Amino acid sequence: MTEVVKLCHRETVRLDRAQLERIYVQWGPVRADKEVNQALEELAIGMADVQKAHRQGQADQLCEQLRQLIAIANKLGLTSLGRVARDVLDLSAGSDLPAFNATVARLGRISERSLIAVWDIQDMSI
Repeated sequence: MTEVVKLCHRETVRLDRAQLERIYVQWGPVRADKEVNQALEELAIGMADVQKAHRQGQADQLCEQLRQLIAIANKLGLTSLGRVARDVLDLSAGSDLPAFNATVARLGRISERSLIAVWDIQDMSI
């Protein structure tokens, strides 16, 4: 008898909290909140664009969106997100389609968890 097992992925994200602290020290709480929230919005939209480009097989658009995600991740100190986005970018040039698709799926999970992590930190005092 064949047994089907559903795998539940729980991604742990790494966040450079010191990077967020630098943003708040440099710009002050009001401007920093505005900048971080804008970056989070761009991240959410960018991730939706990555998934759309992936579904539609638009390699050039996908790579451009990944580069933008990497820049946002670096700005906010989202180390896991930046690393996985770079992995997807690297795999996009290769021929290992299963690995590429799995890594795009992982990027989706990491981006969601990264957004939550930053929102949680913003709710605390930095």
